Amino acid sequence: MNQVPTRSESKPDYHWKLEDLFASQAEWDAEYAKVRKQIGEIAAYQGKLKNAAAIAECFALEDDLSLSTERLYVYANMRHHEDMAEGKNQALSEKSKKLSVEVNEALSFITPEILSLSEEQLKSFIQDPSLSRTYKHTLEEMLRQKPHVLSKNEEALLAQVGNISQSPSTIFGMMNNADMKFPKVKNENGEEVELTHGSYIQFLESRDRSVREAAFKAVYDTYGKWRNTLAATLNANVAKNIFYANVRHFPSALEMSLFGDNIPQSVYDNLISTVHEHLPLMHRYMELRKKLLKVDELHMYDLFAPLVEEFDMDIDYNQAKKTVYDALVPLGESYRKTLQSGFEDGWIDVYENQGKRSGAYSWGAYGTHPYVLLNHKDNLNSMFTLAHEMGHAMHSYYSDENQEYRDAQYTIFLAEVASTLNEALLMDYLLNKSTDPKEKMYLLTYYADQFRTTLFRQTMFAEFEKIVHARTEAGESLTPQDLCDIYYDLNVKYYGKDMVVDKEIAMEWARIPHFYTSFYVYKYSTGFSAATSFAKQILDEGQPAVDRYMGFLKSGGSDYPINILKKAGVDMSTPEPIAQAMSVFKDLIEQMEQLTAGR
Repeated sequence: MNQVPTRSESKPDYHWKLEDLFASQAEWDAEYAKVRKQIGEIAAYQGKLKNAAAIAECFALEDDLSLSTERLYVYANMRHHEDMAEGKNQALSEKSKKLSVEVNEALSFITPEILSLSEEQLKSFIQDPSLSRTYKHTLEEMLRQKPHVLSKNEEALLAQVGNISQSPSTIFGMMNNADMKFPKVKNENGEEVELTHGSYIQFLESRDRSVREAAFKAVYDTYGKWRNTLAATLNANVAKNIFYANVRHFPSALEMSLFGDNIPQSVYDNLISTVHEHLPLMHRYMELRKKLLKVDELHMYDLFAPLVEEFDMDIDYNQAKKTVYDALVPLGESYRKTLQSGFEDGWIDVYENQGKRSGAYSWGAYGTHPYVLLNHKDNLNSMFTLAHEMGHAMHSYYSDENQEYRDAQYTIFLAEVASTLNEALLMDYLLNKSTDPKEKMYLLTYYADQFRTTLFRQTMFAEFEKIVHARTEAGESLTPQDLCDIYYDLNVKYYGKDMVVDKEIAMEWARIPHFYTSFYVYKYSTGFSAATSFAKQILDEGQPAVDRYMGFLKSGGSDYPINILKKAGVDMSTPEPIAQAMSVFKDLIEQMEQLTAGR
């Protein structure tokens, strides 16, 4: 096994070029000094935002200040991520974080001050040419937020409550990550080994069923011992959400959560109802999984078990780049030319080195090309990660190229669409190219499990959140047993008759961190559905669908996410995109069934 090199030992050809952001430390320092000066300049506008001219000037300075701060922050933290043990860049990262806090504090007066003006004044500013040309969407959003913004004193009081409101999440995090200890379990060799959050999924992916079962029961038995405390913590989080919804004059916690992205509740409800309609496909996949695993009963601990024999796909980085490039032919030559530039011109930091931040991400600052951090391994997962992160990067590139700074940043609701679409096109390409039945089955199960874990499972989570909040808002007090019953019944509904829904799974609600970022998980399902719908349209229709998709990439955050998707041909207020995604899932199952019949 090769030793991981230090940063200085790793090959510069595979490093990103952060010099494109700042050519030298001296350049960074000069920008830092400029920002410190501008913090004082922005303060001069406080109390003066009463006319269009003053607001336009203030917004322009705010944009300049925000962009410079973003550039400083991104550069310092990406330098830090190259080797997180290196002291100089640790200090630079901390310096940029402190500056960012100061800038946010300096800018914090702007929105409340403008919102203190009358609705008539705000509407007149939206029509004023000196503002509407660049800031129309910002002012429209402020006007939309106005009914839910309180008086200055009330907002100050709510701000003070902010730290207290984080208590349920903080307590859960400490308990789940620091205090929760699982018993040791036996691995495939009969050795007793430590069970942790990190190793749990590895145990569930074991080919030895007794290992999977032991890990599954050990985890949920442990959570079960803390069920009363964990239920109290989750209920406290729900109560916190309902408090904020009431105070800010929203009909429900769900509608308050959706308000930020201007998403109608019908989108959330529509996701759940459309997935319900297609649950027979999930049940059919469970039946197939049971057959492929050759078991008399399919249990919850069998969901991550590999369905095919060992199959290694050895794919080095250059081959991964070429395959992704070839797979994205349907997006056209202009897209692929930019993609090639990303591959060759210092966008990507490719390989692991000592101290490098783990995982993968796409990041950057407006005005400079995006960047991608990888820790590439020569396997299928890493190739999909490359396609995924470059999808994010291309979305940012086209948004920045076509939008002003303020309108370039797209929302989380849209963020996973471009990345997941690239994965969908890559999978389609690999499946069409594959002639080895074993390889094809490996790819099909890989993709089918993405549908299971992203579209179905995250929707089930979303439904659980909706039920729990609605029942609490109706005045019910949910006991630990109530939470377990709700969660268990959802598993029965989603997995169907071919699944033995083990009693232990009733405690799974207690280990889902996303339930403390309430009503967030549905975005995984909608993003996956929208991306799969886009991919299907592009493969079926060709250029007209590509043109619509490129329009989506170029829109950034210039409109509300539902409107941006709708213009591009994906209307999430209807069942159609989810139904299109389900048709792809159905095709995968049929291909798997054909291969299985041929065995």
